[in-house]
Amino acid sequence: MRRTPIVLALAGVLALTSCSSSAEQGAQSAAPGPAAAPAAGGGNFAVITHGGAGDAFWDVVKNGAEAAGKQYGVKVTYQGDGDPAKQSQLIDQAVSEKVDGLVVSMANPDALKEAVGKAVAARIPVVTINSGADSSKAFGAITHVGQSEDVAGRGAGEQLKAAGVTKLLCVVHEAGNVGLDQRCKGAEQTLGGTVERLQVDVANLADVTSKVTAKLQSDKQVNGVLALNPAVAVAARDAIRDSGSQAKLATFDLSGDVVAAIKDGEILFAVDQQQYLQGYLPITFLKLYKDNLNTVGGGLPVNTGPGFVTKDNAEQVAKLAEAGTR
Repeated sequence: MRRTPIVLALAGVLALTSCSSSAEQGAQSAAPGPAAAPAAGGGNFAVITHGGAGDAFWDVVKNGAEAAGKQYGVKVTYQGDGDPAKQSQLIDQAVSEKVDGLVVSMANPDALKEAVGKAVAARIPVVTINSGADSSKAFGAITHVGQSEDVAGRGAGEQLKAAGVTKLLCVVHEAGNVGLDQRCKGAEQTLGGTVERLQVDVANLADVTSKVTAKLQSDKQVNGVLALNPAVAVAARDAIRDSGSQAKLATFDLSGDVVAAIKDGEILFAVDQQQYLQGYLPITFLKLYKDNLNTVGGGLPVNTGPGFVTKDNAEQVAKLAEAGTR
């Protein structure tokens, strides 16, 4: 085996050490060695989001959390409910089970304040994700993992303006979700045109297509559509086809179908908040906190986005989306 400079340097150090006095040797033997790593323990962490069953976006978050659980040898349970009252009940249940850490998305922070407060009072560390960044620290969470929805919305508005959009339909799929409202407001700030909101139900995608189609047929000035969810984006794509509109479509968040539509030129771009990290990183942070009382972010959110997936990089992202990590 080739002797590297590091090996030769170590040999020189050993030679000098062998010539040192016995007093020096005694001093060296008394010097402390490197600190031992924190004792690795197990853990039981609960992830409770506002995502409904079958939502492709939240499936990726779940995949990230479960992957981290396997890597660190801890138990991770995932549950989601779009009803804030039911989500609060799930949080209360996790607190009663005395989990070692809690991950919560806060689409409706005010509705979850009491439940999260109970967790903090029980000395259960909480990491908030995705929505509710403005309330995270005030509620007592140790950090927030997500993206700035205002910044992401402004970025989307800039790109749509560059594409020639002057009147934009912002399709809101969850009533009361503060993050979705921030996205629309951000786009409005940079578009330089008109932004109109359309309320739909993500649980009824056929109705989404119908409502977007009707709007595009009744208002020919709408030449842009911004979806805030990948499933809604696909429904909006179908609406643009059905209505014969030439409106340009963009979306927040990824799915395999969205990436394919970007490759085919049916969707201009997707704002990517890398939701896999919103599952993976909180479990990492909670494990570090449990074993070593580490906190991350210094009181500021840990940003996972925004990034943009366009036709230029869609091919690379497509394989990752198929694997359930993007």
